[in-house]
Amino acid sequence: MSPIITAAKRRRVCLLASSFLVPIVCLGVPAAHAQQTAPSDQLPAIEVNPPKPVIRDRIEPSSEWASRLGRVTRTQTPQTIPVAQPSGGPAPAATTAVPNILAGASTTVITAEEIARSPAQTVHEVIAQVPGVQLTSLFGGVNGTGTTVDLRGFGATAVSNTLILINGRRVNDIDMQGVDLSTIPRDSIQRIEITKGNSGAVLYGDNAMGGVINIVTKTGVTGPPLAARIEVGGGSFGQRQVAASASANAGPWSTSFYGNQINSDGYRVNNKLAQHNAVGDIRYTTPDLTAYLTLSGDDVRLGFPGGRLVDPSIGVNQLVTDRKGAATPFDHAEKQGANATAGFIKSLGYGAELIVDGGVRDKKQQGTFMGGVPLSTFNFTYVDAKLQTWSLTPRLSIKNVVFGMPSNILTGIDFYDATFHQNRGAFVGAPPIHMYDLSQQTVAAYWQQTIGILPTTDFSYGGRIQHFSLSARDRLDPTAPNYFGDAQAMPLDTGETNHALHIGLEHRFNDVFAVFGRAAHAFRTPNVDERVSSGPKFDPTFFFAIPGNFALKTQTSNDVEGGFRIKAGAFTLQSSIYDMELTNEILFNPVGFFNYNLDPTRRYGSETSATFRASDTVLFRGGFAYTRAVFREGPFTGNDVPLVSRYTASGGVTWNAWQKYLVVDATVRYWSDRRMDNDQPNTQPLIPANATVDFKLSGEYDRYFWSVSVNNVFNALYYDYAIASAFTPDRFNAYPLPGRTFWVKAGATF
Repeated sequence: MSPIITAAKRRRVCLLASSFLVPIVCLGVPAAHAQQTAPSDQLPAIEVNPPKPVIRDRIEPSSEWASRLGRVTRTQTPQTIPVAQPSGGPAPAATTAVPNILAGASTTVITAEEIARSPAQTVHEVIAQVPGVQLTSLFGGVNGTGTTVDLRGFGATAVSNTLILINGRRVNDIDMQGVDLSTIPRDSIQRIEITKGNSGAVLYGDNAMGGVINIVTKTGVTGPPLAARIEVGGGSFGQRQVAASASANAGPWSTSFYGNQINSDGYRVNNKLAQHNAVGDIRYTTPDLTAYLTLSGDDVRLGFPGGRLVDPSIGVNQLVTDRKGAATPFDHAEKQGANATAGFIKSLGYGAELIVDGGVRDKKQQGTFMGGVPLSTFNFTYVDAKLQTWSLTPRLSIKNVVFGMPSNILTGIDFYDATFHQNRGAFVGAPPIHMYDLSQQTVAAYWQQTIGILPTTDFSYGGRIQHFSLSARDRLDPTAPNYFGDAQAMPLDTGETNHALHIGLEHRFNDVFAVFGRAAHAFRTPNVDERVSSGPKFDPTFFFAIPGNFALKTQTSNDVEGGFRIKAGAFTLQSSIYDMELTNEILFNPVGFFNYNLDPTRRYGSETSATFRASDTVLFRGGFAYTRAVFREGPFTGNDVPLVSRYTASGGVTWNAWQKYLVVDATVRYWSDRRMDNDQPNTQPLIPANATVDFKLSGEYDRYFWSVSVNNVFNALYYDYAIASAFTPDRFNAYPLPGRTFWVKAGATF
């Protein structure tokens, strides 16, 4: 082994160790005092150890057995469960601690109270306060529409490597659009569960390389007979919002509704947003049966202003001379989504539950791209796409005792059937140049079990086997307007079987200190957008088209992680280190306009988060992460993967200044510089480091509530996405984000 490689490995170990230990020392100072401070219920803290099994059943359990077992805190000493009676009736009164289904994983839970208090205006910004989370926005940051959440440093491909769940059901589609979290009414969220690393692939399949975000929504169950809430708000750039919700509860029946309407002129020229979202739920709940139907829909229209050009060689810097301007003043896109999910949970006795649900998601998208001024019809492109996904996901949850040890088993089958059609032509009404048709069916079986092998130790293991079959076709019309030598993609009929594995361990030395660790293998199959743009499609060297073939290799990863948790009175801390090796990572080449498989890459780093309740009315929170994403083979060996900041940190304080009549919240978020997109050689300028401070005053009196927020208090002029030129040094296009913004809200409950 060469001295250079050896030295690089030593540096990596030293950096990783220091990033793991330094924040622990800094954040651990309050621990001694914490033992003497009584916790308070007025300001619930972010739980760095899950208060209940996270991502447990892919839907909230309802049976008496599940409610008794699933609510016991992990630090309690298990009691012996008497042998179940032959009648198969309700569970006995004695309880035991049921192990977390993903023992050994790094988890964070953000509660509804924290979401409501946060100065952050979007769900993305709330999630970004968790260590190791980074954001990327191309569209001016209007309500977070189109903003990407990145777990553990995937940069440009974060949207395909972060798995989003709604109530435990995956909602990532087989395209690259991703899940727009801004379409989920914020008031409908009960909590957000974040599990980092790729262990979630066992339960949910691909897209879980960086981690899993599970958004649990509210229901009308156990609520008052009738309740309603309305909120209106206004802020910078002509932003207006109306949010309304209602719930009803009568006997075993309950229903709830949440709706949002948001309009904004946007920070930049051609940055207007018009968005409508709604979700409704009706369910029937008894001690041994829950049945439900959930309907949701969204309609979004957003303008695309394009980038701001910086090129010192010709004396252009639009970030300074025209920061809010638009390179593409007429480009825009629209999306209409409709979703329906139905299912039931049936208690089978002896700790077993049968959970059956299925659904359909329908998504239509239209994009108009007219280029810059002066307009040229030769550059016009219009895309019209439709994606429909049917799913059926039966599973069995068993919480019982195996050879005297508490056990949590989740096993099931997933079936998904997706069809995708896209017309790509010059403009609306013109014959399409390309007509793409892709269909994909996925069938998977999985088993995940966690056993309390000791009263203080949980051991988990699991596996998944998943097969997909794909058929892809491209129909080309060379007589269509704006046809210019495009090549027709070769047809593809293929199938592939992949697997995911997880093994984890958690040991609690006492009620204060616990350690955890895990190892996992995961996979990600290419999505339809990547296949449509696979190739190469165009050779910039010889200037001619080459047929694409829809073919890309499946991305795989192996990762390990270890860490510890502390919960000492009013002080909580979680810290971990991880290492992930990836093969065939998929990336888009913006020069040749095609997707391809990268040389092997690596992610490694550390993440630390902590909270400290200084008094009954004051809560401090903070976090730090060190994230490295590098090439481990090929011509860029040792170089940084673009769009990943090495250092991120956040901190905040909540002060209940006057019995909830006045509450003060402040949050600071920092990220270090990062490489621009398309800069694998690491030769172009860096996206600068920056930080933002958000401040919020809020209060409530009787049924009325209000808030005043100032985001980016110090008016930092920043951007978190830029694409570098492949040919001209120091030339790039950046996508600037707003400076200081203001927001006022008020509402009432009934």
